[in-house]
Amino acid sequence: MRRVLLVSLSLLGFSCAQAADFDLPATPKTVAWGYYSGQSVPALTVHSGDTVRMQALSTCGSPERMIARGVRPEQIPPYTAAIYKEVQDKGPGGHILTGPVAIAEAEPGDVLEVQILKVDLDADFACNVFGVGSGFLPSEYPYGRYKVVPLDRKRMVGQFAPGIEIPLKPFFGSMGVAPAGAKIDSAPPFVHAGNMDNKELVAGTTLYIPVAAKGALFQAGDGHAAQGNGEVDITALETYLSGTFRFVVHKDRHLRWPRAETPTHYISMGFSKDLKEATELALKDMIAFLVEDKGMNRDDAYMLASAAVDMNITQLVDGNVGVHAMCPKAVFTRTAKR
Repeated sequence: MRRVLLVSLSLLGFSCAQAADFDLPATPKTVAWGYYSGQSVPALTVHSGDTVRMQALSTCGSPERMIARGVRPEQIPPYTAAIYKEVQDKGPGGHILTGPVAIAEAEPGDVLEVQILKVDLDADFACNVFGVGSGFLPSEYPYGRYKVVPLDRKRMVGQFAPGIEIPLKPFFGSMGVAPAGAKIDSAPPFVHAGNMDNKELVAGTTLYIPVAAKGALFQAGDGHAAQGNGEVDITALETYLSGTFRFVVHKDRHLRWPRAETPTHYISMGFSKDLKEATELALKDMIAFLVEDKGMNRDDAYMLASAAVDMNITQLVDGNVGVHAMCPKAVFTRTAKR
């Protein structure tokens, strides 16, 4: 379905243009199972300024697996079965990502702004799973467990256990663009963003990603109803989501790493197999942001980072660990010139 409206796109160099809304359901022909690739054929092509509602599967497994663990068949979104039955091109990772969406104007070297307008829960259950050899403490848990968690979508809580309720703050664990070359594993996050598992990226926030391939080729999936920083057992409250995203291409901006913005904070990120290096990368990019976007000198930026910026472990389990730095907007009492 496509709905057309008139909006101003002056930031893109156009005085006025038509922007459109699109829906991209999850089907065997609109998902990428376990990878990002610069050679993928777009499931949908849109223009800068357009909005796309994307439907995404959970990582709870096949219908048979979920039913065996106690999920009722009628609880499972009906599009799940066809995807598990018909998709043949799988791996090397395990995430079922919807897309890719090509943004026609996007070229390597640009920045893709992804406005996360809305995130909807599409199921009334989630799962949390760990397996042999996975998670942050594999030697402590040399076995697997699968837990189904009912979701109360009216009260927005997950009923984890009697007397334990988890507030729901849904977000997509994986949102990213294609690398310049061939297929890469969907699990490790890197400069393409991807499997960041950053719980700050809820509705109302914005993600900025450096573009490496023509069209950017955006994909999203790995829906989370809630997650703790670290995601220590390798899963969150995994569930089905639909997200509404607006895409804006920036020709005059250039990034080395993904960044994000919430109503209250600026966020930089770092990803590496080494936690110290990931922390250094996130801190260095926050300093670069303060210098380039806020007009600070490098010494003051470093000192502000120490005095006001929080360094957070994003996740510890995705091959590349993640760290994100959060700078509160409230410390800036006047707007700096970019």
